[in-house]
Amino acid sequence: MPRSRMSLIVVFLLTVGCLAFLAPSLCSADDPNVREQAAIHKLMDTQQAAWNSGDLDTFMTVYWHSPDVTFSGSSGVVRGWDAVLTRYKKSYADREAMGQLQFSALEYRSLGPDAALLLGHWHLTRAKGDLGGVFSLVWQRFPEGWRIIHDHTSAVDGAK
Repeated sequence: MPRSRMSLIVVFLLTVGCLAFLAPSLCSADDPNVREQAAIHKLMDTQQAAWNSGDLDTFMTVYWHSPDVTFSGSSGVVRGWDAVLTRYKKSYADREAMGQLQFSALEYRSLGPDAALLLGHWHLTRAKGDLGGVFSLVWQRFPEGWRIIHDHTSAVDGAK
């Protein structure tokens, strides 16, 4: 094995060993933050897949099914699960308007054992012109799992 490759392997093993020694929670699936983040990221994957197959009803299952869920955007605040679904169906009436959704630059922050904040970017690739922006999602853990209780999404010119 070439010496430079061996050196890289040694540096990698020392780095991993050091992280495990100095910050075991960064390496442990038993860390609640790691499990919470993974669960929320999985739900984001569910949303993205549902959107990309044109299924707004499944996309909405990640939201808290309550009259108290809120969505904030350029047109103001929408209150209630039914109203949020209606807003999506009006704004994205067909597959062409929906395009293909991609989430990126996700930043997770725990707000306690049953709450979290997720920041990120969204991008729609569409024939009639791409659209994108940023979002902040407030999540709460319920008996049925993590759900979005507040969504603030903004379009940003030239966002990717």
